[in-house]
Formats: sequence, structure tokens, C-alpha cells
Amino acid sequence: MSLKNKWGKLLTTVVLGLLSLCFLLPLIWMLSAASKIEKDVWTFPIQWIPETWNFVNNFKEVWMGKVPFHMFYVNSIKIAAIATLATLIVSSMAGYAFSKIDFKGKHLLFGLLMSFMMIPEQSTLVPRYLLIKWFGLYNTHTAIVLLLMFSTYFTFLFRQYMMGIHDDMLEAAQLDGAGYFKIYWKVMLPLCKPIIATVGIIKFIWTWNDYQTPLIFLLSKEKFPIPLGIQFFKEEFATNISVMMMASLSAIVPLIIVFLFLQKQVIEGIALGGVKG
Repeated sequence: MSLKNKWGKLLTTVVLGLLSLCFLLPLIWMLSAASKIEKDVWTFPIQWIPETWNFVNNFKEVWMGKVPFHMFYVNSIKIAAIATLATLIVSSMAGYAFSKIDFKGKHLLFGLLMSFMMIPEQSTLVPRYLLIKWFGLYNTHTAIVLLLMFSTYFTFLFRQYMMGIHDDMLEAAQLDGAGYFKIYWKVMLPLCKPIIATVGIIKFIWTWNDYQTPLIFLLSKEKFPIPLGIQFFKEEFATNISVMMMASLSAIVPLIIVFLFLQKQVIEGIALGGVKG
């Protein structure tokens, strides 16, 4: 590598590092505020390292205080995990069918499915509400999972990714006597790890942050996920920013963990997509 290329690479790394720091500043400030006593939160200029540490007390106030934060947390993990797993299964199966199985009317059906992406989600709230009430699932986590597990967008992503997998692998499996499901399970899914990780991260984040669906379809406080439960902190600690920041910091921890575990597969998927492009 020439000296010019080395300096160019170093400059790019420095610039990207500074940009990354800018994006991380809100998270750093949140962590700093969650570790302070209330009066220090409003100090200007900002004290990034607290003079008086209050992290433990704020943590206890969130997890052991009047607001049942642990209950909202468990509900969010339950809904997000089940909905993400169900979406991966349904969307990957649909993507496999649309990409590798020939059946009558496949292209027409796929075109119809894609047309649903033009319909705003809010316009279907009333019929979905009536349907859930008719099934007797209103105010249950089952209703939330059923509403969130079907995704036209993720079916499209799986279908496009699987289109890039060569048919020779499937034909070899068929010659060995494998059926459709065995090919899907033993051949397709192992080759789709990058797109599975990408869809899993996106779906988990969307479900974890979803406010509208639980708001419409849940009624009982003990079934609320974090996006609804955090409203109780606003009522109880409206003037206590340090506790609010501790609750917000606790709420995003699972998202960070999911990304850290799956980032390798996501990067591989992006790199593979760039090579194909």
C-alpha cells in the first residue's frame, strides 16, 4: 500500500470515528444523566463525569420503585421475542415458496402481496380491531403477536435474497430425496444466515419500540410493554430527569445486546449484497 493510500485510509478512519462519536453523544449523555443526582443534570456546561454518583439509587427507583418496570420489561421481551421468531419463520417460508417453488399464479400472487405495501398500516386499524374482538383475543399478547408476525416487507427481503442462491444446490438435494420442507430447513436456512440476522434485528427493534399496536389492542396495565409502561414514569417522575434517563437506558439495553450478537451476520449480508450488486 502506497503512502498516499495509507494517509487516505487514516483520514477516513478519523472522520468516521468523529462521526460515530457524534451519533453516540446522546447515549453518552443519557448514561451520564442516569448516574447523577437531579440538580447536577441541569448543570451547564455539561458535566459528562458526575461529581456525585447516584447510579445505584436511580437504578433502585426504576426497578424497585412504585412503577412496576420489571413487569413492562418482561412483557416487552416476551412479545418482541415471539413476534420476531414467528416473523422469521413465516417470512422465510413465504420467501422460499415465492423464490424456489413453481406453482400456478405465483407471480400474480406475489404482485398482489407487494401491492399491500402501498396500504398505510393505520388504515387497517379498524378492521384489525374488529377481527381481534371477533376472535376473542382483545387485551391479550396473542393478539399482538398475531398482528405483528406477518410482514410483506420481510417476505420480499427473503424472496430477493433466496433468488440469489443457485438452483443447483436445491436440485442436488432433490436428487437425494429431500422434500420441500427438508430443502428449506437443511439447505436454504443455513445459507440465509445474514438475511435472517438482518431481519431479526430490524423486527426485534420495531416490535420493541412499537407503541401503536399495544395502545389499541391492550387494556390491562399488567400486560403493557415498555413503550406504554414508560408513560407511568412520565406521570410519576415528570420532574426527575435522572430517573427517566435510567428507565430509558434500561429500555434500550436489549436492543444493544441483540445487535452485538448479530452484527457479524448483518455485516456479512451487507458485504455479500455489495458483491452481488
